[in-house]
Amino acid sequence: MFARYTFLFIIMAFAPSPAFAGTHEVSFPLWTTGFFALLILSIAFMPLINGEWWSKHYGYVSLGLALPTIWIVGSHDFALILETLSEYLSFIILLGSLFVIAGGIVIRTSARGGPVLNSLILGVGSIFASIIGTTGSSMVLIRPLIRANKWRRHVVHIFIFFIFLVSNIGGLLTPLGDPPLFLGFLKGVPFSWTLRLISFWLFAVPILIGIFYILDRHFLRKDLREMDSDIPNRIAARKLEIRGKINFFFLAAVLGAFFLPPVAREIVMIGAAISSIYLTPVVLREENAFTYHPIIEVAVLFAGIFITMIPAIKILEMNGGKLGVDTAWKFFWMSGLLSSFLDNAPTYLVFMSTAKSIALMQHITTGLVAGVPEAFLKAISVGSVFMGANTYVGNGPNFMVKAICEENDISMPSFFGYIGWSSLFLIPIFILITLIFFL
Repeated sequence: MFARYTFLFIIMAFAPSPAFAGTHEVSFPLWTTGFFALLILSIAFMPLINGEWWSKHYGYVSLGLALPTIWIVGSHDFALILETLSEYLSFIILLGSLFVIAGGIVIRTSARGGPVLNSLILGVGSIFASIIGTTGSSMVLIRPLIRANKWRRHVVHIFIFFIFLVSNIGGLLTPLGDPPLFLGFLKGVPFSWTLRLISFWLFAVPILIGIFYILDRHFLRKDLREMDSDIPNRIAARKLEIRGKINFFFLAAVLGAFFLPPVAREIVMIGAAISSIYLTPVVLREENAFTYHPIIEVAVLFAGIFITMIPAIKILEMNGGKLGVDTAWKFFWMSGLLSSFLDNAPTYLVFMSTAKSIALMQHITTGLVAGVPEAFLKAISVGSVFMGANTYVGNGPNFMVKAICEENDISMPSFFGYIGWSSLFLIPIFILITLIFFL
């Protein structure tokens, strides 16, 4: 399978790009976004209507909505299909390699999960997210967090806040943290510039961890009452053991591959994943209850998402300047809300391009970063990264964490149930960020 993907990626890498396949602007009627809307609605509603049917047929739904989109887009400019498939393979190879490698790392501790330990893991994960990426940090820490809280009954809130912090918001500080920021780096944003976003990180992360701590104490008391137990809530000085350490080398190889050109980058990632599979003792993956189901589900659903969102992205590119987005707070909310449902990487590029156009029209020549007014770039960056936490489809790790939790018999909220949590705890923080930083 890995060899097949590498071969396909090499073919597409040397296929004509849209820049050479045709310089005309490609536009689509609004109704062509219906396939994307249907797929998102299917992901949201079908598990509620008939979860068993959905678990067996979600791949057919994804394919069934992707095929007519391929025909429509291909009839306009087939290079767009090749470009999107290339981006998808790069995306899924990154997620897949990190998933496989992290699945070979076992972190053992006898400490029981409680407000202090869980908050500590979320804090450490939020820092790691900017160093090894939101996907890498999520995959390394999700299983130890699940094991630490096996003894508890009310745990859903733990993993929702894990998605908020570790899978999204924590990745703001470096281009390695989240794909939109890496694309900005490739477009000329200095590598260290994202450190200027630390004020947003320091505002959001402590508030969310503080809210989580209060919430977790409430649910812990509820657990103890229901279990009639006097299990102490403390982190004892117990042994922490890490097995499968060779996988940290493979993890470093994947992160280093970020700086390689396409094809070479994906080959290194695939090589690191294959090496992890062969060099990690099987018993460690068994201890992690590792299976390929979560990454298969993400790969299948995101294949449909990447294809069906092509018309929506092109419509945004053609009409971005007509949306009236001309201030920092508007860039924050528009890039954020669209990143909640579309892939946040292309959304970031669309609004980065829009901001450049505004700078040219308004003859702005100072305070530019990669041709973009710095205030606008901050708003686009924070919106794209932070609001990827608003839905399960906002960022790749979100769905992977959900799938791993459900595989471990944790009943995660439905699509709209999760949005209820994010609306309650994230939207107020985003409103405060708007008032404090962007107005």
